[in-house]
Amino acid sequence: MANLVRKSGFQRDDLRPHAAGTLARLASTRAREAGIDVAPSMAKAGVTSRQVEDDDVRLPVQGQIKFVELIAEALKDDFLAERYTTIVNEGISLHVREGKEIGVTFTYLGVERMSDRHQIEFWATSVVRACRQLTNRHLRPNCVRFLHRRSGGCPELSKFMGCDVVFGARADRITFPGTIKQLPVVNADPYLNKLLVKYCEEMRSKQNSGRGTFRIAVENAIAPRLPHGRAQAGEIARRLGLSRRTLARRLKSEGLTFEAILGALRVDLANRYLRDEALPISEIAWLVGYKEVSAFTHAFTRWTGKTPREARVQEKRPHAPSLARALR
Repeated sequence: MANLVRKSGFQRDDLRPHAAGTLARLASTRAREAGIDVAPSMAKAGVTSRQVEDDDVRLPVQGQIKFVELIAEALKDDFLAERYTTIVNEGISLHVREGKEIGVTFTYLGVERMSDRHQIEFWATSVVRACRQLTNRHLRPNCVRFLHRRSGGCPELSKFMGCDVVFGARADRITFPGTIKQLPVVNADPYLNKLLVKYCEEMRSKQNSGRGTFRIAVENAIAPRLPHGRAQAGEIARRLGLSRRTLARRLKSEGLTFEAILGALRVDLANRYLRDEALPISEIAWLVGYKEVSAFTHAFTRWTGKTPREARVQEKRPHAPSLARALR
């Protein structure tokens, strides 16, 4: 067991959330089969070929997110992650709540949620597929919700889920009928279950307790509340279980202010949304927390030196480094 723990890569000095790399390896393989050189994407994502290709090496979750995004763009495959079914990842936590419905909520730990789209869709399809395999039934969720947005939705994902898929929601969540908890697990093996639980508990004890910076937790709380005009310091502090004064103090310990994080996140999200040509400027303004397009245009020009329309044209060219990253 000790050898397995050492090979898994949990004993390390790097405190960033890490993943087993299954998704990155599958994406890399598919790109190579399509004749695409994956080395440039690895370099841009900040991951090495060994991290991506060696089954015994884990890689940073943020690196995997970026690498898969770049491969999806290169393949022109907007649904890359749904093709795969299994992953082990420290950057995502699953919470299950029971009631009239069974809700599974995904929470990002130490990783910026709004930088991701493919990985979270991968996780959601994995959970649904696992439930179907365990029960040997074609289970259909009542609803599937994602924080990120997709213009026009995603018919392929809706077809796979067998239910409505909502984008631009306030949380990443799958809701099942409450009756599924009464379904038996086919081919259940109590002995194997006991062994796996013991093994998983050992693995958890070896994981690093560090979950990234406090800034990332604040960003993840801000992002879904921007369109609703609720991204104020007091509201974010409440969502994090803190007083406003404690929020300010903890950010100060990282050399940050709430206003600086809010501004940098708006730049990052605005640039991301501008890449989607189906999104009108007026909707992007709303998505990043502005009621008036003129106010958004003025702020964006102040941030970047370009109007949103000019930036959209520039996005069609090779990408420049993110200003939001530079601000941090």
